[in-house]
Amino acid sequence: MPFAAREEMSSSTVVESVPKLNLLKISKHHRQQAEEDDQESSPATAHDAPIVSPYNARIRPLLDTVDKLRHLKIMQEGIQLPTIVVVGDQSSGKSSVLESLAGIRLPRGDGICTRVPLIMRLKNHPSPEPQLSLEFNGKTVQTDEANVVDEIMYTTQEIAGKGKGISNTPLTLVVKKKGVPDLTMIDLPGITRVPVKGQPEDISEQISNIIMKYITPEESIILNVLSAGVDFPTCESIRMSQKVDKTGERTLAVVTKADKSPEGLLEKIVADDVNIGLGYVCVRNRIGDETYEEARDEEANLFDNNPLLSRIDKSIVGIPALAERLTTIQANIIVKCLPEIVRKINEKLSANVEELNKMPKHLSSIAEAMTSFMNILGSARESLRKILLQGEFDEFSSNDDMHATARLAEMLNKYSDELRSAKSGNDSEENFLVDEIRALEESRSVGLPNFIPKSAFRTLLSRKVKEISSTPFDCAEKIWSYIQTVVVAVLLQHCDNYPQLISCTRRAAQNLISRKKQQSVDWISDLVEMEKLTDYTCNPEYTASWNKLMAEQGGFMERIRGNFFPLASISRYGEVKIAHLRGLNSDVVQAAYDLKMRMAAYWDVVTRRMVDNMVLHLLFSVQKLVNREMQKEIIDELMGPQGNGLERMLEELPSVSEKRKKLHSSIGLLKQSKDIVAGIMDRISVDFD
Repeated sequence: MPFAAREEMSSSTVVESVPKLNLLKISKHHRQQAEEDDQESSPATAHDAPIVSPYNARIRPLLDTVDKLRHLKIMQEGIQLPTIVVVGDQSSGKSSVLESLAGIRLPRGDGICTRVPLIMRLKNHPSPEPQLSLEFNGKTVQTDEANVVDEIMYTTQEIAGKGKGISNTPLTLVVKKKGVPDLTMIDLPGITRVPVKGQPEDISEQISNIIMKYITPEESIILNVLSAGVDFPTCESIRMSQKVDKTGERTLAVVTKADKSPEGLLEKIVADDVNIGLGYVCVRNRIGDETYEEARDEEANLFDNNPLLSRIDKSIVGIPALAERLTTIQANIIVKCLPEIVRKINEKLSANVEELNKMPKHLSSIAEAMTSFMNILGSARESLRKILLQGEFDEFSSNDDMHATARLAEMLNKYSDELRSAKSGNDSEENFLVDEIRALEESRSVGLPNFIPKSAFRTLLSRKVKEISSTPFDCAEKIWSYIQTVVVAVLLQHCDNYPQLISCTRRAAQNLISRKKQQSVDWISDLVEMEKLTDYTCNPEYTASWNKLMAEQGGFMERIRGNFFPLASISRYGEVKIAHLRGLNSDVVQAAYDLKMRMAAYWDVVTRRMVDNMVLHLLFSVQKLVNREMQKEIIDELMGPQGNGLERMLEELPSVSEKRKKLHSSIGLLKQSKDIVAGIMDRISVDFD
């Protein structure tokens, strides 16, 4: 492909990415107008004219908008700004290029001259007297062309310290000078591989990290400065830019020292082995004490007359061509990015306002504190009522552990199953009726035969109750521990805006539930003792169940009398061994059978009663806790003799205060940014449509 055609294609890369923008057309129109004006006013040659772009009147507002946003430090809000980032290996000629664009001297010397990110804001200024200033760490220092190098070095030392170390804190150089292009660029430390004396051992990694930070965002245009005499693919700056811009669509290369190595330069940029999507611009470095005007004359003569360099298309040689190319690219990327910047500003502003509104109101009086406190208690009690009593879980829909009524039902059902399935030693098929016979023997007294002693029944009852007595205590322990977890979680959620309340509300909940747990323990102890010592029920199921079991007694006794039957079948117990009962007094066996069936029928009543009473007790206790006791306990804890919670609510925690301050600051910054971009968006639609 002919180089001129290839150059035309590459120069339109950015323009094509913005459908409504046609800066090339604008530039041609203004160039024609400028040429007509020049012809009328002065016979000066093209390279004698200032390098300022002839359409700065349209680009300047765009650049001012981005500079204002950068000055507001909007990037700290996570909003990236379109930026031209200047990178290059040490001694690649970066400083010379920037000096030529700015028309001022910059620090030079061996080693790293740029030790901090240097934001260069160039502004074409009608006044013949240049105005220069440095901005850093919130300070502004006025300077002039004669002293700017010393001031840059001095402020760099203030930022990065003396020596040869680097810093990521930026320094802004504002240059208002007649004839300079309207550009904002960020010059970064030159890439070095080997530390020299006075530099940190990891200087290379530090520089790489800073460069990657600036060139990674998609909004960054990479101005890669290459020396004409080097092999482009081996340049570290090329390797780094290719890492973040694989297609090269946002990389522009400026080739310096063209006069030192003209051989093969045309072939290198035509071949483009390193995939520079925005094309190349070749320049000559200013030498010695040449003025900037003399340097431009020499540059123009070089590319006009050198037999090798004169073959390069004139649109991509010289500092003026570089200035125009950068100005065009800069305007395109700003126009392309501004709608997305506006969207991000609005989103961030809305999110911050919403977050600020969710923060607790800053309380200034005890009355306000009391009102907020009572609102917290009311909302917490309503949440607990829903969770623990009504079975409504909309506040914790995705957290099954907080679905309290369902979890309580599971625990109580498990308790019922454990109680009903508990078996005592005399229920085994090996020792059927052994315990009953022994109990009858121990309770014998002088009296009428065939009467079952009450003491025998109570002995067996007491033994069975004792065997299962730990089950209700375990159930109560688990249930109250679970309720404590739920109550504390709900209280902490409602106190989240006032961390000062967390400790006292947690303590109040733990103290109250500890007492409730003890009340349950005392109640269960009484319940167990009553069941041990008293045998009573008016439940008709007892008699019905006993009669049903006694109906099998005849068949059971026949099996015992038949010496060849090793087992007998009883509906409640299944197959039981009976050989050990043969030879015993028939009346004793029948009495033991009767005693066991009475106990079986009565045990159904006991276990059902213990389950029902436990459920009623716990549910009633939870209801009292939610409806009355919890609120009173928290109020007593907060406002009792040792409580000073309301006063502490007035003392906003440093973390909350700092967060509120940051949100206010961010909202103010974003509102200013929104106002700044509002005007330019209308102008873009007029100027660049």
